Amino acid sequence: MTNHGIIDHPSTQSVDKTVEKLQQLLQAKSITLFAIVDHSGEAAKVGLNMKPTKLLIFGNPKAGTPVMLAAPSIAIDLPLKILVWEDAQGKVWLSYNDPAYLQKRHNVPDSLLPNISAAENLIQEAT
Repeated sequence: MTNHGIIDHPSTQSVDKTVEKLQQLLQAKSITLFAIVDHSGEAAKVGLNMKPTKLLIFGNPKAGTPVMLAAPSIAIDLPLKILVWEDAQGKVWLSYNDPAYLQKRHNVPDSLLPNISAAENLIQEAT
């Protein structure tokens, strides 16, 4: 399902298990995991309750740099990200920017579309 350039994909695992699987895949593919932002964990620190929500920020400078050279504005959307979150019904989702949306938004050449499609591939393997 695509919504304003965001694709949501269901997971059959918990947020933590899904994040763990994604971390394993990133490591196996030698893709740098720059950060994991634990939004729900940070909310808890200030006394707010939030369903499990974690953002993985990852990339490969070998793939991303040529894209940024061709379309400098894409740097605002790179590194790539996958949001792993639980909805109000307890279902876990993986959300990411649609590569075609990013391509159109930043006028990325067709030849570089595979360079910004890693999230799609990772999610297919993780779920």
